[in-house]
Amino acid sequence: MKQSMFPVIFREQIPLAPYTSLGIGGPARFLAEVETETQVMEALEFADSRRLPVFILGGGSNIVVSDAGFDGLVIRVALRGIKQRNDGVMVAAAGEDWDAFVKRCVERRLAGIECLSGIPGTIGGTPVQNVGAYGQEVGEVIIAVRAVDRDTRHVVELSNKECGFAYRSSIFNTSRSERYLVMSVGYDLRSGGEPRISYPDIAQYFVDRTDSPTLAEVREAVLQIRERKSMVLRQGDPDAKSAGSFFKNPLVPADVAERAEEAARRRGSLKRDEIMPHYPMADGRVKLSAAWLIERAGFAKSYSRGRVGLSSKHALALVNRGGATARELLDLMHEIQSGVGSVFGVELTPEPVFVGFKQA
Repeated sequence: MKQSMFPVIFREQIPLAPYTSLGIGGPARFLAEVETETQVMEALEFADSRRLPVFILGGGSNIVVSDAGFDGLVIRVALRGIKQRNDGVMVAAAGEDWDAFVKRCVERRLAGIECLSGIPGTIGGTPVQNVGAYGQEVGEVIIAVRAVDRDTRHVVELSNKECGFAYRSSIFNTSRSERYLVMSVGYDLRSGGEPRISYPDIAQYFVDRTDSPTLAEVREAVLQIRERKSMVLRQGDPDAKSAGSFFKNPLVPADVAERAEEAARRRGSLKRDEIMPHYPMADGRVKLSAAWLIERAGFAKSYSRGRVGLSSKHALALVNRGGATARELLDLMHEIQSGVGSVFGVELTPEPVFVGFKQA
């Protein structure tokens, strides 16, 4: 990552909606774009000297900004640079585009993240959420995260174990959510490795193949699958103004999963020979399909509530139909959570980061 003698420019009262895929939210009191480690430190010192809260902004694809905005400093991370070390590890700066990085790795026949194609956002956000899809998670391949420790102002390198990766979580969004500013991530990928095609959607895509698909073919399959669900952001797509999957797939005890299935049968959501989608986990819990629960609770694709609604292609995506407010989006979120909870006894947890809210 380059260093620079240029000072950071701190802009005031900058609307944040254009920086998000949802297109919702008020202004930042201050916004600074940082391109070097020196500028990162300068921005943090600016916030400290004014006792301002700080929010780190990447691609803006997984956040919901309040209508009041953020009364502090938003640091937009724009650090650039990608290199392949002698040991094969790919190291990418936090501001690099995630999908462009995946494409580059696939072209180099590096396996391990091909199923994560098409996910919007930047490198810096991937360890925070332990980004995952179609049977892969970045926590499987991240070898180290280089970050600024905001408590000490030292640059540290955290190992995979120290990152505490779990389903859609890490120390960066749980126990140490305010402590680290990610600057680069190292990914230990498999040169010439086989693609992962175990996830049902991908396996079905290649069901008629007698030979093994290539990494490039799996990437293209994932992009097409996501496209059908409007999970690839495209200008002009009426379902594009979303934060992607809005709810995490619930991880519940086995008895809760059984009661949810019983409720589905009583409701008539399951035929006699059908079973509720569920995926047993190594720790004894069961992963349920949030999209399935939402639809079976009565929220069909294209469900609308004023200027917000569900995508016409995927029940997990909450969409800004045009001119929506954060309040309207949260009202829809609560309506869906309440509906699923009352029908199935399962709590849905939102996946996006909420910015500028006193309570989400």
